[in-house]
Amino acid sequence: MSTIEFNQMLLANAEFLRPFAITLTRDHETAKDLFQETLFRALCNKEKYNVGTNIKAWLYTIMRNVFINNYRKKARQNTVLDSTPNDFLLDYNQTTTHNNAEANLQLKEIQSSIHELPDIFKKPFMLYFDGFKYHEIAGMLKEPLGTIKSRIHFARKLLKAQIQRY
Repeated sequence: MSTIEFNQMLLANAEFLRPFAITLTRDHETAKDLFQETLFRALCNKEKYNVGTNIKAWLYTIMRNVFINNYRKKARQNTVLDSTPNDFLLDYNQTTTHNNAEANLQLKEIQSSIHELPDIFKKPFMLYFDGFKYHEIAGMLKEPLGTIKSRIHFARKLLKAQIQRY
């Protein structure tokens, strides 16, 4: 494929990248930069494009990879390492007292919320909470797998609604 043909095909399919860039970055200015970087990389690597394959997919892959690389680079730049010596903490007398009263009250509220669940939801939920898998629970209760999943889901939903009231 000649350079002119590749450039024409690239220009014909480039506009489909703009919405994808905005979706990835959620910022118009950053999306423009991502779009330009993608086209630049596509032009630099035109010999890697296999003629006859889907150029849109190739361009989407380049854009996704550029986005991921930029994200990782920003994450590394934002990492702050504290190399100051913390020797003074060795001799610092730290005494803390733990007050478990609030945690105990919350645990009692959660347990009472579970106890108030209808049996149809409570049994599968407690079995799941004890570590059994969905298919094991379905076998124990002789119910279809979908029914068990549904009941556990609704039990979680009911518990979440009750606990958020506090």
